Amino acid sequence: MEAYELYSFDRENGIEFMGILPERRKNPIRITRESVMNWGRMLLSDHTVSKTIFFKKVTLKENTGRFLRLTPS
Repeated sequence: MEAYELYSFDRENGIEFMGILPERRKNPIRITRESVMNWGRMLLSDHTVSKTIFFKKVTLKENTGRFLRLTPS
């Protein structure tokens, strides 16, 4: 299962892990950088108002719950 690790950044706190969002959309055309960012901001709401947020795409191993980090291509 694909998922996104969301992080926030501000000068005061540095980089903070915010949470994991699983990808459940079946149509890959709908999955864009902007849609993931909007989804993350909507779910994290007040915590990201004055912060920069970014994400890393990860793969969740279905049988163990562990994450496999994808290497940049």
